[in-house]
Amino acid sequence: MYQVDLDPGHQCPWKEEVTRVLRLLEQKDAALCELQQKLEAVLVQTQSLERRLFGPKSERLPKVEPVEKQLRPDSEQAARQEQGRARRRERKALRKTMRTQTVFHPVEKEKQRCPRCGNPKLDPLGEGKNTTEYEYVPGYFVRYEHIQQKLSCRCGEYIVTADPPPRATDKSQYGPGLHAHVVVSKCADSLPLHRLAKQYSRLGIPMERSTLCDVFHATAQKLSPLSERLLQLIAQAQVVQADETPLKMLSPERKGYVWTFLHQDLIGYRFSGDRSGLTPQQVLGGTPGTLVVDAYTGYNRVTQVPGRERAGCLAHARRKFFEALPTAPVEAKRALELILEVYRVEHKAKEAGVVRTAEHLQMRQTQGREAMERLKAWLEAEQDRHPPKSPMGEAIGYALNQWQPLSRFLEDEKIPVDNNASERALRVVALGRKNFLFVGHQEAGQNLAGLYSLVATCQAHGVDPMAYLSDVLMRIDDHPAAQLDQLLPHHWTPPSAAPRAAAA
Repeated sequence: MYQVDLDPGHQCPWKEEVTRVLRLLEQKDAALCELQQKLEAVLVQTQSLERRLFGPKSERLPKVEPVEKQLRPDSEQAARQEQGRARRRERKALRKTMRTQTVFHPVEKEKQRCPRCGNPKLDPLGEGKNTTEYEYVPGYFVRYEHIQQKLSCRCGEYIVTADPPPRATDKSQYGPGLHAHVVVSKCADSLPLHRLAKQYSRLGIPMERSTLCDVFHATAQKLSPLSERLLQLIAQAQVVQADETPLKMLSPERKGYVWTFLHQDLIGYRFSGDRSGLTPQQVLGGTPGTLVVDAYTGYNRVTQVPGRERAGCLAHARRKFFEALPTAPVEAKRALELILEVYRVEHKAKEAGVVRTAEHLQMRQTQGREAMERLKAWLEAEQDRHPPKSPMGEAIGYALNQWQPLSRFLEDEKIPVDNNASERALRVVALGRKNFLFVGHQEAGQNLAGLYSLVATCQAHGVDPMAYLSDVLMRIDDHPAAQLDQLLPHHWTPPSAAPRAAAA
């Protein structure tokens, strides 16, 4: 602020003019400071956009070891190397179980004569030289011709026909394996159906994309009770994590959203035509427990009413400090170091094998609370040193405004310190958004989300989604509704039945 000491009793014709000029200078300084803050914000946004488009996605510090290595003591290096060797041995053993064909390569006739003595009869020397070659054999389709036996009575009054074979979906001429392959290709491998149609054509079965769409949606509608039941089980859990990501709808052309709700290895998805809080309310409304989310207000319908308490995501707070590195490198790096101390406590619990136990809670309430208190004290000391609209000021403001949800994990060992699991669950949606761009309409989005739920939960429990979908498609019609949980991925048992069709 500009100040000029003037005698209050002094009367000067320039006094008012000097005061006016000082006020103008103060206004210009304020405007300049505001422009500087906006420029810093634009700089951070530009660098963030460039990093998303051209740079690495990891939020590692430059010239600093990643968080995993910082948390990993030197004594664990040998153990991790041994784990890597064990994985390689498992893969080698798995290769030996592959279908093997032995190809014998005889010596050419012109070489079967000794050049020294001229003996034309050479004796075998051992089993021969053994080499290995891995070859790819394209998949193939099988056409089953079902013949239903017909019998008649000699009296001519009675004709009986064998029951038709069960179908994967109503009036479908495609088997459960093909239905499962279409679903896994799109929901696990993010393959657009028009590309899958090209693959099928190369294998000798030309199929239109519209036909594959019908197969996909018919599968989703038949298995919708399973995906809905999965969301119900997640809603009954004490701790639930949630997040959302956009996915465009073609008709009408507007932005839809895919929401994920998960509890440990149970992963569910829900599609909606907007980002309002109606979807979290429909899935979790009225259920007790804790909801781990970011600061988005759409979850207030669940957390600001009697029901679930809100827990924050420390990774979101860390990301804001990471984005502030270009404008405040020293302060932002210090904030990242303080947040790392919190993660060190969680890493110690994981290495000790006490995650989600009373001992883990004890570590959080002692070491974890001390690390969070040091972080809060530093944030409060730095808050007045940075403009509120600067990247560093916004990062500090976000952390302090969300401090109560961010500290919720200190009270319960079952609450995760961040919401990274939900973000990982949405990666498949983001990849699909790049490949097939959009869904046709609201119902198509709901079908996609339902099949995402079943495939993702299969993968989380180490279940082959192809085998799972092929089996439950044929069993769900006759399965008792009261025992529907037996068909969910985490309770499913592979069938030991004979092949679907006997050899002719």
